[in-house]
Amino acid sequence: MKILITGAAGFIGFHAVKHFAENGDRVVGIDNINNYYNVDLKYDRLKETGICKALIKNHKAVQSVNYPNYRFFKADLLDKAFIDELFEREHFDVVCNLAAQAGVRYSIENPYAYIDTNIVGFLNILEACRFHPVQHLVYASSSSVYGLNKKVPYSEDDRVDAPASLYAASKKSNELMAHAYSQLYHIPSTGVRFFTVYGPWGRPDMAPFIFMDSIVNQKPINVFNHGNLSRDFTYIDDIVKGLSSIIGHAPSGETPYEIYNVGNGKPVKLFDFIAAIENETGQKAIKRMLEMQDGDVLQTFADTRKLEHDLNYKPGTSIQDGINQLYSWYLFYTKRFEKVCFNR
Repeated sequence: MKILITGAAGFIGFHAVKHFAENGDRVVGIDNINNYYNVDLKYDRLKETGICKALIKNHKAVQSVNYPNYRFFKADLLDKAFIDELFEREHFDVVCNLAAQAGVRYSIENPYAYIDTNIVGFLNILEACRFHPVQHLVYASSSSVYGLNKKVPYSEDDRVDAPASLYAASKKSNELMAHAYSQLYHIPSTGVRFFTVYGPWGRPDMAPFIFMDSIVNQKPINVFNHGNLSRDFTYIDDIVKGLSSIIGHAPSGETPYEIYNVGNGKPVKLFDFIAAIENETGQKAIKRMLEMQDGDVLQTFADTRKLEHDLNYKPGTSIQDGINQLYSWYLFYTKRFEKVCFNR
């Protein structure tokens, strides 16, 4: 299988590249390496997959020294001419679109970045798939689309028309756009609603890393809504396994379109999550209690029965096991690179 993975220097994209390259698939990765968070972490992820920073130039292929079946391009989804030329030349079997402007709170500060990358960039991918047909287009959606839903657990059949942020609205837009292209052009497409992904090499703007870095270094952590929040934390290996199962299961029919939740299905209270970090690190958190943030929701909770029924897969890494793996990597990374990649 020849697969394009966008967002290859990102958290999920990096792990997906490793998985499929080690599986023997031919992988092409692209990423614009933007500065939404520290680009050193993105370059370090690329280094782990055998991509030398010194060789990275816009639109130029860099061959991995770790995987002979992996090449990387620095490129932006907004560059339609490059995307079209890449699809015409490479003849992809599968496209896995993981590139996006992430972050709920940042969408309040910088809304245009979300329209550009998440809407226009995704349109360029859809158009490329239209004119250069692929066997399956898989793209990242988000649990954020459930927004202000009161019913839990969140099911793929629930209405998702009350987003709490522009980020959530952009991901729901992706699902609607993909449905239209599946209907009009018979492009097999599957949206994957990820639930609060965490683990080694993860994003430094997310709570797991902010909390761990702050607790280890005895700095205060912000506890929003006075801790009355819960999240369906899902370990990165479970996410990639789910993604792999979905990629191999292209939808069919008159409108070849699907949506799947990929989450642990076990919401964790915020105080319990903090306690798991305290237990692993041996440090007590210094908590700063704050009110609810704009764009936040009280809880997320994945109904994974559809994933289990169709693909016989269910994520299962416990929160303590996941935190243990995250802490091991945290110590390795900060020691190996003699720096801390997290925002302080």
